[in-house]
Amino acid sequence: MSLLPRTAEEFSSAEYWERFFKKRGERAFEWYGDYNKICGVLHKYIKVQDKVLVVGCGNSELSEQLYDVGYKHLTNIDISETVVAHMNQRNSERRPDLTFHQVDATQTPYEDASFQAALDKGTLDAMASEEEGALARRMITEVSRVLKVGGRYVCVTLAQESVVKLAVEHFVQLGWAVRLHCLQEERGREEEDSFALPVFVLISTKFRQPMPNPILEMCLGDDGVPVRHTRVCDLLSAVREYQAYSVLRKRLRTNTDPASNLSLTLCDAKTGLPRYTLTVQDCPPGAKVPRPNQFAIFIVPRGSETAWLYSAPEGRRQLAASANFRRLVIASMHRNQDYTDMQAVQSELSPVVMDLAPPGMLTNQQVPFLSVGGDLGWREEVSRGVSQLSGEYCVENVRGEDGELYRRLVFLSNVSLVQSESRLVSSNTAASNHKKKNKKKTKAAAAAAPPSACLSVDSGFLCCAHHEVMVAGLSMLGAGTPQNKDGPVSVLLVGLGGGGLPQFLRDFVPDAAVEVVELDPVVLQVAKDWFGFRPDDRLTVTLGDGLERICSLEKEGGHCFDVIMFDVDNKDSSVGMSCPPAAFVETPVLQKVFNMLTPRGLFMLNLVCRDLLLRKNVLERVKSVFPTILSQRIPEEINEVLLCFREAKDADRILPSLSQAAKNFQRTLSCGTADSKRKPHIDIAEILKDLKLE
Repeated sequence: MSLLPRTAEEFSSAEYWERFFKKRGERAFEWYGDYNKICGVLHKYIKVQDKVLVVGCGNSELSEQLYDVGYKHLTNIDISETVVAHMNQRNSERRPDLTFHQVDATQTPYEDASFQAALDKGTLDAMASEEEGALARRMITEVSRVLKVGGRYVCVTLAQESVVKLAVEHFVQLGWAVRLHCLQEERGREEEDSFALPVFVLISTKFRQPMPNPILEMCLGDDGVPVRHTRVCDLLSAVREYQAYSVLRKRLRTNTDPASNLSLTLCDAKTGLPRYTLTVQDCPPGAKVPRPNQFAIFIVPRGSETAWLYSAPEGRRQLAASANFRRLVIASMHRNQDYTDMQAVQSELSPVVMDLAPPGMLTNQQVPFLSVGGDLGWREEVSRGVSQLSGEYCVENVRGEDGELYRRLVFLSNVSLVQSESRLVSSNTAASNHKKKNKKKTKAAAAAAPPSACLSVDSGFLCCAHHEVMVAGLSMLGAGTPQNKDGPVSVLLVGLGGGGLPQFLRDFVPDAAVEVVELDPVVLQVAKDWFGFRPDDRLTVTLGDGLERICSLEKEGGHCFDVIMFDVDNKDSSVGMSCPPAAFVETPVLQKVFNMLTPRGLFMLNLVCRDLLLRKNVLERVKSVFPTILSQRIPEEINEVLLCFREAKDADRILPSLSQAAKNFQRTLSCGTADSKRKPHIDIAEILKDLKLE
């Protein structure tokens, strides 16, 4: 738009405004919305009888509208001679007492404490771009001088961070109270709005005695409940959040984009803690969606947030296609938050969700809430702590969508990733007593699980699909065949997690000897306390760095393993590979692994790599060391397992021979324990059927 400044510095130029108003002529230029948008806040803080200094009035109709509703003590000043002459002429007959004066707002002729209020609509924003904010500081210093005790500086602003920071820090230093109102556009009017950003109104109140502690508050709307902040940076953070939400809301109300995966977090108004995460998924163009199916909300059951269907972009697209709505908002609930029931969640989200409705949807249209089974799911936190290496973590029990109970280890630095998971089983007596007690309870209580003390880990069930592939890969060693019927299997595993994989190997693979290397002592303790991990002479743990352990073993010599497994995550989230850390797949390390394997040995790598080029480089390095590699991608996950042979294998024979190898190994596993109550829940042949040669 040619009438808007080409650069921010022009905002504060008197010459610019002279050209601007001459070109604009009779048309009023309303910065940041008209009177109807801001009048609620203005009437709240400025009394009709107050003497008001209107700073940088321009040719806005604001003063005229205030005058018409009873504000008769307005002193309007502006730096532009053209606009002052024009406004005096425009109001000379109809509003003879409404006067306009050409005055520099940084040095006014008015006496100290002359006004009860100073009204600024966009002037602070314009001046803040000049002289690195010095001009704006002189203006608000002058405003501070001419205001009486108890007087208010009322500033309508777009709240650019540097502008708000300048003003808020100035008034905090003076000991004034500061409050910000965020005025969002009415629903349904986004298409007409010139600005994606919301309008803010800054209210600074002058006290006789400076306040010892800052009073910093944020309100949503004209009469929203003030939320108190203790630091300026926290207030600025709240401003950024409202701005981001407003931009997101306008984008959603004016466009659809099936590939965008836009999301936002809703926080508890009192605590500020995250309560819901909403992810928007649009149907692709051309999809045949019934006319009534414009918009719906899907509530993800607690404990299922990390499931592929809800956490992966491909999964969410599949969910949206299945629901068959033009737009589906997928709502996940957060840990450490209480949710009464589905009705309460719907009531809480209903006032918000219309902000996310697709373009053209009527504001009064009913929005359906969808869920799995009609309940919120179940989650119970059983432990929480902090690791110096991995940060804060929690251990939680959840009910899966299959109805089974699971225990999970989650590091809160990445809540979308389950670090470890095990299935839980109930002891017969405790479970029976729990069911009897629950007979008289509500439906919600009846859906709860037995107390944690009644639950134990099912060591025969592997929750992670890549662990199943690693176990199934042992069939390549010839386990179960006559020539290897009683042969022990030595395993070196880097990465413990909850200990499910090494315990399975110890419990169900005959004569398996497993050494686990784990860097984090807290993880080892969590595995022992909450995942039933019990080391013994066949399952040992070495605390330390996995790379250092490999180097040490290789240097000592004489340490050969049938299987070496890497199942260790990467703490560096900036790299496109979350498992393993990059150092673990450098060629020298891979060569050491090769050297430590027995002739029949296998190297198994859990690879999680989103970066296709990085994956290609990793695969090339692995191929340069190992002559034969089989790979298995995990359905609906990013994981893939590489099975790397020390000896070259015949490409024409290795895959066809898998079926018999799987049968032999399955028989071996089934006889792995004398305890009839514990059996391995794994189908070796089914797992290996999709292996491919790299």
